Amino acid sequence: MSRRKSESKNLVGLLSTSLQMRIKMDNFYNFYIVDPKELGRGRCAVVRKCIAKSTGQEYAAKFLKKRRRGQDCKAEISHEIAVLDLTKSSPRVVNLHEVYETANEIILVLEYAAGGEIFNLCVPEPNERIEENDIIRLIRQILEGLCCLHENNIVHLDLKPQNILLSSFSPLGDVKIVDFGMSRKIENAIELRQIIGTTEYLAPEILNYDPITTATDMWNLGVISYMLLTQESPFVGADNQETFLNISQLNVDYSEETFASISYLAKDFIQKLLVKNPEERPSAEACLSHSWLKQGEFILWCSPEESSCPSPMQEHTQCSEERNTKSVCNGTCGDRADKENIPEDSSTVSKRCRFDDSVPHPQDFTTDLVCYHMSVCTGPLN
Repeated sequence: MSRRKSESKNLVGLLSTSLQMRIKMDNFYNFYIVDPKELGRGRCAVVRKCIAKSTGQEYAAKFLKKRRRGQDCKAEISHEIAVLDLTKSSPRVVNLHEVYETANEIILVLEYAAGGEIFNLCVPEPNERIEENDIIRLIRQILEGLCCLHENNIVHLDLKPQNILLSSFSPLGDVKIVDFGMSRKIENAIELRQIIGTTEYLAPEILNYDPITTATDMWNLGVISYMLLTQESPFVGADNQETFLNISQLNVDYSEETFASISYLAKDFIQKLLVKNPEERPSAEACLSHSWLKQGEFILWCSPEESSCPSPMQEHTQCSEERNTKSVCNGTCGDRADKENIPEDSSTVSKRCRFDDSVPHPQDFTTDLVCYHMSVCTGPLN
């Protein structure tokens, strides 16, 4: 396939509407003081904390290169801006404050989430482990954000604990979904098939090169729920091939030992999401009605940062030691994935080695994608 055809195909699913957010051409550094210390770095972006000179307000500045690997990436960046603008009504999606453009970069000025990644709740210190009721509140809030995305036909495609931040850590704050660089718009007339995402969170339809739908995000939510409740990653293996095999064969540990201190309803919630057929997974809206999330809902609706609780109807309509080898990595931890911000506190450094290799470019993925099963690798990778 020629480079031009490949680039054209990679643009499928990107929002092409004109941006509502005005891109400023002023000198960004005239308005913000930037901390030289990086909060995060990935293949596509560098994130630094910044402070508005006029107000003293803290933000996270995401610096995105306009050209990567010799290719013009403005369409992808414009798509990310458009998604953030489209979902600005949701308090569960990180807020985009301003956008600046320089000769080589586009800078997104984003809400600063000081609580860090919920990944840190998946691998907590013994005295930091949170109660199941707290997990219920976080899952509800993630679903509220997904409802907003899916109602706008946007699928995140890289939903993972590293891309879900908290407004504060103590007290436990509210969810902020971040990093929409891999997100895509689902069109009724066009099938979206891409090898995209992060290894241990990939849904079966991604590996099988089947059409992507909003149900792909629901698989990821099942993985996230499992990790928050058990402090283990359900599919990660000793290497990528074993991880792919675990996903393809649905090798999940639902043993009594693993779920000893976890409610039956929580286990049922996960089992309804981690199913191979995307059509059998409940939607984000349907998940909000699951019995696990509805227990004690009048209390759970009140977050520490909210002064009043909405009614149930209003809320519904808003959009340890490792037990086995599946819980450890192969000794090679991937680079931190792109994210809008990461607090600089050393306590947020990942405490468990994991596969965290985002795959925004299919060509980065081909060497690892081994045809271990007849249903895998049946289609082209780009």
